[in-house]
Amino acid sequence: MKDLQQIGRTALFQGMSGEELEAALQSLQAEEKDYRKGQVILHAGKQTNRMGMVLEGSVSIESNDFWGNRTILSHVEPGQVFAETYALLHSEAMLVDAVANEKCRILFLDIQRLPESGALEGWQGKLIRNLLMISSQKNYHLSGRSFHTAPKSIRGRVMAYLNTVALQKKRTSFEIPFDRQQLADYLNVERSALSKELGKMQKDGIIRTRKNHFEIV
Repeated sequence: MKDLQQIGRTALFQGMSGEELEAALQSLQAEEKDYRKGQVILHAGKQTNRMGMVLEGSVSIESNDFWGNRTILSHVEPGQVFAETYALLHSEAMLVDAVANEKCRILFLDIQRLPESGALEGWQGKLIRNLLMISSQKNYHLSGRSFHTAPKSIRGRVMAYLNTVALQKKRTSFEIPFDRQQLADYLNVERSALSKELGKMQKDGIIRTRKNHFEIV
């Protein structure tokens, strides 16, 4: 498999030797697939027994309803995983879409084969511990999103989000992973209203912004 060293450096396979990594990929029937920008990787309403890892590009986890409303729940970057909860609870239908945010390459793993791989020692135990840590981190980030969408005003939501990013990056000048439409969908506001408010915030001397680069003044 290509990029074996890259895969071995990810959080999911942290602490594994080369032999353990190869055994894990073989047991979990690892498979790579390429997707174009905007292509749906996993569909809401469907079941899956495979989780995905982004090798190249990025993926958006979206809630798209029957009326055409889109809410972006998270952004998945290279080395990060998605759909692991649905893969473990494979009888449950997915409530979200996983969509290619750009041209990307995904590594799929049949996580349902983990219990069949023998005693939970060696790479199996390490994988479970790593999955638990990843799950905890995702819960942390999802709770953060609830803070971002709690304020009633658009300005309040923008400030809550930028404050979180600044704390995580430990600086006041940074880039965010969203374009304007994606940021509007993430904060659950209209794009035109968001752009108008960002302009006001710049005029008021609260922020400076150009495309996806922001600076808190």
